[in-house]
Amino acid sequence: MKFIGIFLFILCLSCAKDNTGRIPNVFLNFRMSLQEFQIKSTNGVLLVKNQGVAGLIIYKRPIGGYVAFDRCSSVNPEQKCAVEPDDPSLTATDPCSGAKFSLDDGAPVKAPAKRSLKQYQVNVTTFDLSVIN
Repeated sequence: MKFIGIFLFILCLSCAKDNTGRIPNVFLNFRMSLQEFQIKSTNGVLLVKNQGVAGLIIYKRPIGGYVAFDRCSSVNPEQKCAVEPDDPSLTATDPCSGAKFSLDDGAPVKAPAKRSLKQYQVNVTTFDLSVIN
């Protein structure tokens, strides 16, 4: 019985540790027309300020569909360092740490990144695109 108690205590400590260094949850409800996205985006990438933690990066995948991520790097998120899209726009780089992330799914592709970018839900209708959490 004592062993089970010690195991649960260690498990709780590791869970608490895992929640540190995460990008915070913030309310997000961003909308724009698909036409506006086409006009303002560069190579299928649009950066949006004053949304999320460090802004949004919305990416139109070449095979179809849109994805949206918070620009806040998952490396030291308390610094709120905004990732910048690379050219060509397949990855984004954290200028503070040099970490790279895939724009297709937000996954880390270069150290020191270990966690993916925070992804938001994208809804597309006939004329509009919305990013929510």
